[in-house]
Amino acid sequence: MTTISCDVLIIGGGIAGLSLAAELAGRVRVVLAEAEPTLGYHTSGRSARQLVPSYGPPAIQQLTVRTLDLLHRRQSEAGLRVLSHRSFLLIGSKAAVKEHASGQMEFIGPDDALELSPELRPGAFEAAGLDRTSFGCRTDVLLQHHQDTARAAGARFLTGARVESARRHGSGWRVVAGGETVDAGTVVNAAGAWAEQVAALFGAQPQGLVPYRRTAAVVDVARPLSPRQPMVAAADDSFYYRPENGQVLVSPSETVPSEPEDARPRDTDVQRAIAHVSRSTTLTITGVAMAWTGLRTEPADGHPVVGFDPEVEGFFWLAGQGGYGFQTSAGIAELAAGLILGEHDGAGDVPAALSPHRRTFTR
Repeated sequence: MTTISCDVLIIGGGIAGLSLAAELAGRVRVVLAEAEPTLGYHTSGRSARQLVPSYGPPAIQQLTVRTLDLLHRRQSEAGLRVLSHRSFLLIGSKAAVKEHASGQMEFIGPDDALELSPELRPGAFEAAGLDRTSFGCRTDVLLQHHQDTARAAGARFLTGARVESARRHGSGWRVVAGGETVDAGTVVNAAGAWAEQVAALFGAQPQGLVPYRRTAAVVDVARPLSPRQPMVAAADDSFYYRPENGQVLVSPSETVPSEPEDARPRDTDVQRAIAHVSRSTTLTITGVAMAWTGLRTEPADGHPVVGFDPEVEGFFWLAGQGGYGFQTSAGIAELAAGLILGEHDGAGDVPAALSPHRRTFTR
């Protein structure tokens, strides 16, 4: 059997792995191994498709701003249509909105919120925060762009290639995945919900990564929303919704621990989303067109894990992005590539916040 040799083997073909492959290809030899028959199958294919600079802790906000800058530049250079402006509206009690609002978000009154989203039910909330710098994202186009960019620069993709074994070989790793043998100097763990299982194959200690269910559904409504209306989310994380091609995408924003799996929606979660949206708006939901569930994987402190393992040589973590996968993808790929290639010394607040050296195991 022929052995494939590369500088960097990326395990996982979601947004994290694909964006890094696009960043590295052409500079080093890259192979990406994905366990499923297709790329972007799990959580990356089930995203809310919204990039919100005011969402998340400071390190996430910085990475989101950087990601938007990079994506705007690539849109201009490559003629892509990935981003479209769509504001983000946070509603709830004054205390909850104040607690969650940050970054680019401005406080507005209920009347101003009703002007932006007239379907909101008066009296259902007392405060709102508005992020006008938020964008909708055509995630399928972005995933394909990264794949095409990486492939054109020489990256090789292995699908249906679940990692079976790994051992040190010379100064690097010998990995068997999907029947293929790959020799790599550095292995990147971008396996999403399976990241801890992959790490164990390489002898790396856990990072406390836990997959959490997150369900969404596209529902029919009696009166469609304007496509220009903002995405609306409850500050208590009980639901969100946004326009979706004449329909409405809704979610109960649940955070339920799960085993790594091909998650499926539960009717109780879909109905809970519908109930929350119906209580807070005047929308008349007439049916469910489709529903899905993804797994948001993150450690206890809610920050991704990005960097070389503190104990296992040549093993690089790129996991735990939680709900920030797409909105931080380009920024994290840029950082990860710099760390892998030795072009970034790891100094600074953002690398420190994401470093595997910080290991946290409790919420």
